[in-house]
Amino acid sequence: MTQTVAVPLWLFLLIIAFAVTSFASNFLFPSVRWFFRARVERAVARLNQRLDRPIDLFKLAERQDRIARLIYDSKVMDAVGEYAAETGVPVPVAFEEARHYAREIVPGFSTTLYFSVAIRLARGLTRLLYRVRVGRPDAALRQIGPQATVVFVMNHRSNMDYLLVTWLVANRATISYAVGEWARVWPLSGIVRATGAYFIRRGSRNTLYRRVLARYVQMTTAEGITQAIFPEGGLSLDGRIGEAKLGLLSYIVASYVPGGRDVVFVPVGIAYDRVLEDSILVQAAKDGNRRFPARPLSFALATLRILGRIMLRRFKGFGTAAASFGEPISLARFLEQGDAATEDLGRHLMTAIARVVPVVPVPLIAAALRQGPKTRAALTEAVVALIGRLEQRGAVLKLAPQGIEATLSEGLDALVARGLIGPDLRPTANAQPILDFYSAAIVQRLAGDLTGPKAGIE
Repeated sequence: MTQTVAVPLWLFLLIIAFAVTSFASNFLFPSVRWFFRARVERAVARLNQRLDRPIDLFKLAERQDRIARLIYDSKVMDAVGEYAAETGVPVPVAFEEARHYAREIVPGFSTTLYFSVAIRLARGLTRLLYRVRVGRPDAALRQIGPQATVVFVMNHRSNMDYLLVTWLVANRATISYAVGEWARVWPLSGIVRATGAYFIRRGSRNTLYRRVLARYVQMTTAEGITQAIFPEGGLSLDGRIGEAKLGLLSYIVASYVPGGRDVVFVPVGIAYDRVLEDSILVQAAKDGNRRFPARPLSFALATLRILGRIMLRRFKGFGTAAASFGEPISLARFLEQGDAATEDLGRHLMTAIARVVPVVPVPLIAAALRQGPKTRAALTEAVVALIGRLEQRGAVLKLAPQGIEATLSEGLDALVARGLIGPDLRPTANAQPILDFYSAAIVQRLAGDLTGPKAGIE
């Protein structure tokens, strides 16, 4: 027992490595995790004192625990069995497929990343790029009971929407976003998950995937987690408010239990003087598809140009970004009205969103230019007339507080700087589709049919 045993150096190092790993996993790591977990719980307790919608414990659970809870849910297990019977695959194979979907969908959540990084990044980047004019969500949220699940529903104008709304409600709630596959790119995917967002395959027709996704949405809704969804299902290609896609809404409605936890939808309208993706969206509308080709080199070059202009103090921003919050809509009260279906709810929500989409300078000027003014005085007269008609319809105006002339200058300067109109106030070559894109929301608002066919403003 006391004899010396000679072993190769590599084997000795391997033994030591296994010993250290075993000690760490069984003794050190649990203690470290407990220490940091205790610190996180104390931090969350302090945060919850100032949040109108406290962070739910389900959101703070370990991601693997939530994946397990989802995959072993009785309804998911039923879906696995039915899928296996329909497709003829073995049940274990179907179960592993469902587990893969659960891992893809379920986010993580880091309070440190969310409050220390994500919100500061959202605030800094938004203010760097835009002049922000917003309504606050305070009044809307304070009307909602503490036990209700809040779901922000909004029009989708730009990928900047995520940053803008996250920042606006930062001191009131943490939001779990439903994001598309565009964000499933490393390292962005890890950051997105850590902020509580979950991925969805918008075009998937796989029945097992959709049932796993449905159950996840229903579980988070039942736990009271504040969510944000874009009912249109994607970015607007023509600048108008579109019809609701009913997938996520149908999952929420299907799990609602009368007398149980209410779900309250908060309409949010978003508008920009400059939608960063406008040319891509207009081209997609022209091509008749929603396929947006990845252009990493173009994106990198555009970013470098902006950074260069910022460093040289020549960057004047992209104009105004605005958001407005509407009156909360209770699912319980809506369903009490009679034979209300998910389609009715979708139409009701999209109409409510369209009513609070703010009017900002560039879309307003673009709409006025449709009437063909030849001089600045004529354009001013057209803008004043449009504002009067918009006010009659109860539109939310987020214009320059200095008055009409300042609003006119903000809109015209932006359009001229982009080369979309000339000194004669006429559109330049190939500029009309972009101008139509921006004027579309104003045209739609004045038409009165907020989610119906296109109409004119004359």
